[in-house]
Amino acid sequence: MSSLRLAASDDLDRLLPLVAGFHAQNGIEQDNETRRGALQPLLDGSPHGAIWMIGPRVAPVGYIAVSFGWSIEFGGLDAFLDEIYVRERVRGRGMGSEALSSLVRALAEQGINAMHLEVDADNDRARLLYERVGFQSRNRYHLMTRVM
Repeated sequence: MSSLRLAASDDLDRLLPLVAGFHAQNGIEQDNETRRGALQPLLDGSPHGAIWMIGPRVAPVGYIAVSFGWSIEFGGLDAFLDEIYVRERVRGRGMGSEALSSLVRALAEQGINAMHLEVDADNDRARLLYERVGFQSRNRYHLMTRVM
């Protein structure tokens, strides 16, 4: 149904409007220069994360951004799903679910022991998508952030 491929530097111009769409949808204020600076290292092969494009190479419909870390609790490498976005006009066709399922399988095959994400408590549609792919809420824990 959908294709999923690792993004590279030549995807930046196709990726920027998708990320801007995700940010607009979620009330994230960020200028294009900052956005470009955050994306470029991942597209250049940074070991800290990666981005996968969803859909055809020439006209992607979405992306998934993941950062990598280490967890003693989970016994080694883990990943954090930083952003997932599918253009609104093509949502509901299973592309996001299929892409995320494929990515989870591929990362597990590469030695990732756990994947984490955060979801807006009021976003039932996203929460159901994540549950279908196998994510479970850890109600004892709260994600806390300190911006530096």
